[in-house]
Amino acid sequence: MPTVEVGDLADGDFLLDVREDDEWQAGHAAGALHIPISEFVARYGEFTEAAPQDGRVHVICRSGGRSAQVTMYLAQQGIDAVNVDGGMQVWAACGRPVVDDKGQPGFVL
Repeated sequence: MPTVEVGDLADGDFLLDVREDDEWQAGHAAGALHIPISEFVARYGEFTEAAPQDGRVHVICRSGGRSAQVTMYLAQQGIDAVNVDGGMQVWAACGRPVVDDKGQPGFVL
């Protein structure tokens, strides 16, 4: 499973958040694309429209389990995807900004 550490992510890297709606609303990385794992296959077209054509996709969830599943699925589709190790829990612990669905400071559920 290809993985990347939160500290290795740069501003502007494409981030796909696959957590559920309540988790997203409580707090997420600004600029991330949100498609819950439970809807991912049905909304795959939305992902392909937003994803970089020649760049890497960084997949994140709360701790890394759900994002690992989506990372494997994307890799099977020929997409350069990596799982963000430790997910949003590590993201927040590293001091990376977390915003709610209104753009205000948020928290990780």
